[in-house]
Amino acid sequence: MATGETINPPTPTTMPSITDEDTAIDPTDHSRSEVNASLTPEQKIGFLREMIRIRRFEQVSLKYYNQSMMGGFLHLYIGQESVAVGTVSLMGENDHVITAYRDHGHALAVGMSMNECMAELFGKATGCSRGKGGSMHFFAPDKNYWGGHGIVGGQTPLGLGLAYALKYKNLTGAALCFMGDGAVNQGAYHESLNLAALWKLPVVYIIENNKYSMGTTLDRSSAMRNCLAERADGYGIVWDIANGEDLYEVRAKTANAMRRAHKESLPTVLEIDTYRYYGHSVADANAKKYRSPEEIERYKAHHDPIRLWQKRLEEEGVITPAQAEELDEQAKQEADEAARFAIESPQPEPHTIFEDVYWEVDNQTDAGRTGRHFFSE
Repeated sequence: MATGETINPPTPTTMPSITDEDTAIDPTDHSRSEVNASLTPEQKIGFLREMIRIRRFEQVSLKYYNQSMMGGFLHLYIGQESVAVGTVSLMGENDHVITAYRDHGHALAVGMSMNECMAELFGKATGCSRGKGGSMHFFAPDKNYWGGHGIVGGQTPLGLGLAYALKYKNLTGAALCFMGDGAVNQGAYHESLNLAALWKLPVVYIIENNKYSMGTTLDRSSAMRNCLAERADGYGIVWDIANGEDLYEVRAKTANAMRRAHKESLPTVLEIDTYRYYGHSVADANAKKYRSPEEIERYKAHHDPIRLWQKRLEEEGVITPAQAEELDEQAKQEADEAARFAIESPQPEPHTIFEDVYWEVDNQTDAGRTGRHFFSE
């Protein structure tokens, strides 16, 4: 283990198995960590609001996708909401996010509007990528959100590049690079870990381990002793694991990694145990064959991050069931209005197909006009 830190191997307490019963979260667990102890009731309710918004956005997206009103793929984030909300809630001015194709939750968490995200799913000109990216390619550079990426593991060297830029510019920040459990077997990820360690870059690789990659169980797809994160040992990188059902734990473990990036300019690999309720994408016809319907229902009933966070807030006296229901109703209305906005939005004009291909050309820089980047002759 790098830097002399000791991380215990995963146990059923930190990495719940699919046979766990309802999770009784110990209120003394991570709620008293420095990053959580100072939270106000309003902030805690805000986390619940954001998780519910993501859930309702995804449900409305699924509705219209099933009506053949969207093209391409649709990778839903339902079941993983606490990961995006918990991690992104810690971002500061110079912290950045980049992720894979399951990117809707991260997009909404950083502050992108439902309208621009929904319009992008519909392929409309008002979408965040002007209707050219679809589900896998949400972007918001103004929010330090560098998008979803459809190539498995393809975002990992890009996240490394964000971290390199932060260090090069002497900025105190971190690059949060999200990936699924299937991406850890890609060569680009391991090459990125090697450079992150060699160059001491402030990148946090966050593995959202939803257990099945595209449709293969973890034990059949990835060789490991205890967990995926410990592969970082081979590169001398500190790693940790977190229970994605517990927003307090997600924030506490992410805060440790970001603190390491900010103060020491060192990388971290953080594996967050989570679960997706739907298939790899909505087109995944085998979603209930490589795992049983009973397993999915067990997770919905006993491990749902939204239900567990609401229960925690009720126990703390922060929110009432009626107030939570009101948040849910507001999120439903917002998602429905976003769908109406998307449906009524115009299609992209044909001539715009030549735009947004190459920044240098769009902005008529010298390089864009001449094709020369490094040479004057």
